[in-house]
Parts: sequence; C-alpha cells; structure tokens
Amino acid sequence: MALIDPVLIKSRLGPLAGRFDLDALDECDSTSSELMRRSERGVPAGTVIVADRQSAGRGRRGRSWLSEAESGLTFSLLWRFSGPLSRLSGLSLAVGVALTRALENLGAVGVCLKWPNDVLLQHGGEYAKLAGVLIELSTDRRGTQAIIGIGLNLQPPLADLSLPAAGLSQAVHAQPDRHQVLAEILTALAEVLETFAVDGFAAIKTDWQRRHAWQGQSVRIIAEQGESQAGLCLGVDDDGALLLETPQGIERIFSGDVSLRRA
Repeated sequence: MALIDPVLIKSRLGPLAGRFDLDALDECDSTSSELMRRSERGVPAGTVIVADRQSAGRGRRGRSWLSEAESGLTFSLLWRFSGPLSRLSGLSLAVGVALTRALENLGAVGVCLKWPNDVLLQHGGEYAKLAGVLIELSTDRRGTQAIIGIGLNLQPPLADLSLPAAGLSQAVHAQPDRHQVLAEILTALAEVLETFAVDGFAAIKTDWQRRHAWQGQSVRIIAEQGESQAGLCLGVDDDGALLLETPQGIERIFSGDVSLRRA
C-alpha cells in the first residue's frame, strides 16, 4: 500500500482539489516516465504521479535520484501552457520558487535556491541539497506540455552521495505529515504556474533572487566539459539566464550543464 492517500490529499487541497488528479504508486521506474506514458494517452493537465520508490529515478545531467519510501517525497506533475517553447524560459526557476514558498509555509528555515533547479538548505554555515527539479517539455497541437519532476528529501539520505544532501526534518521544528507537505507544494505550484503562464518568469524573478544562495557573491561556474569561468553572480535575467559579471563584461549563462561553486 502506497504511503500517500489521494483522498487525504484532496481533502487538504480545499478549493484546489479539482485542479489535480493524483495517483499514488508503491513503485515505478520513474514518476516522470510514467506520467509521460500517460500523457500520450491524453490524461489532463494537473495529473500527478507520486511513488514511494523509483527503480530508475532521473535527476539533472543524467544523474539518478535516490528515493526511499519513508525518507523522501518523489512526484511528477503534468501542466500545459499555450504558445511556443520559447515562452517557458525560466520555468525550472519558477518551480523552485514554488517549492521554497511551500516549505517556508510549513515552517522551514534556511531554505534557498541554486541556479538553475536545486533547492538547498543552509545549515551550520554550509549548503546541502534538499530538493531537485527536472522538467521535460514537448509540444503538440494543444500547445506546450511540461512534465515537472520533483524529488524532496524528508530525512537526510543515508547513502554516501557525491554532493552534500539534507532533509526537511533538519529545517523544521516538527516534521510535517507527508500529505501536508505534498498538498502545500501543489498549492504553491498552482499559484506560481498560473502567474508564470500569464507574465513569464519576469513576474517571479525578484522572489527568486531574494532566495538565491549566491546572489551578489563571487562564484566559479564549471561547465560539464571542465571549463571554468569566475565572476560576480548578479542573479538572473527576465528569461532565467544567469548573469555573471566578469572583467570582459556581463555574461549571460544559458546552459543547464554547469555547477556553481563559491570561488
């Protein structure tokens, strides 16, 4: 039996209950892969797949996302937008804002954002990954479809990971029920995605920069190929591009295949 009860989620969503159609699975290969298959069969926008375990969970840059039934919350949401793909620049950053808003509403302290799609927890002067976002876009006759995959650590992962990781339990005084966590996140996502659909990322940019872990700090950007570039991080542009002040001028960084490190 899955740890998430869709009936309980509906009751906690209140007026937004009709916006979401949720299915809870004990296990699947990947919630995003499962949702992609269902989207090809025409499931409506607002469909949510949540799974206790993933056998092939995906993260950014080809990484796997480890999820344990009791210690994490892993789900994917289908949302549709009118217009071309180009209108969705900055979508992963907007989703990050929704996540931080939801976690703050649950009482979390020290939550911040890392470009382009990580949620961090600042704990004891250090930063550790709390949640990740992976968005897959496609177009059809109805417009642009976004499958928004989210993985959130409720407890610190026990596995030996290459990157520091944290759990929501470290950010709150009392661990909220997982149904409350998911309902809060879906509520925040609905609000942010509606704003984004009308006004784009520009309407959310200030909120993102206020939560940006390295805003105004010296950073080094390391590309996947190993090339690096140092400068002052000025935040992001209206389309979500990272702005890096270098001796040669302000560079706009678009690629998601970079890692931010404090210089």
